[in-house]
Amino acid sequence: MKPALYLIPVTLSDVPLSQVLPVTNIEVVRGINHFIVENVRSARRFIRKCDRDIDIDGLTFYELNRHTDPADIADYLAPLEAGQPMGVISEAGCPAIADPGADVVAIAQRRGLTVVPLVGPSSILMGLMASGFNGQSFAFLGYLPIDATARARKFKDMEQRIMRDDQTQIFIETPYRNNALLADLTRHLPPHMHLCVASDITGQNERIVTHTIGQWAKAKADFGKIPTIFLLYK
Repeated sequence: MKPALYLIPVTLSDVPLSQVLPVTNIEVVRGINHFIVENVRSARRFIRKCDRDIDIDGLTFYELNRHTDPADIADYLAPLEAGQPMGVISEAGCPAIADPGADVVAIAQRRGLTVVPLVGPSSILMGLMASGFNGQSFAFLGYLPIDATARARKFKDMEQRIMRDDQTQIFIETPYRNNALLADLTRHLPPHMHLCVASDITGQNERIVTHTIGQWAKAKADFGKIPTIFLLYK
């Protein structure tokens, strides 16, 4: 296998890997001994699912998350610069998309190293695909502010972007706060605006529904503790 930084997607839900990942991805995992990961424990679990015969204890893991000292990241690519393939694994979905893996990819690009993205599930793109919203102009905003005043300003900003730029707005929340976010959206946004709520994407209880804000205000919806992505459009 050629030396490169392979960006290896992870499942979004507890489903068999064969349902969402190509066989090629498994073959790539088998050929790598050095991994840059968001969480070592979840990465080991994912690799074991790929192939139980892989010697997990013989692998080297470099942890890259919000606790990582930025000064340490540059050294993570030493095996790749020595001619060995390396993998990047997020906790869920595609690495480097709303993910700290982007930092090491940027370093690899600056050094002229080969970066290979592999096919896999992305909640951002899959939610957008199923929403019925504008897929030509969209923005992923990550987490919205927790402070009530700042959050209300963000809602107004999103509404203006939608109307001014015809741009879909995409954002997420910590699962246990999903219901509170939905309630805030129905309080602050016009009833005619459309909201898509995409929960448990690729999972057994996947639900992707687009309604107006007015309809969501009347719905008895419960998305508590379920990984969910929200999309807003006119």
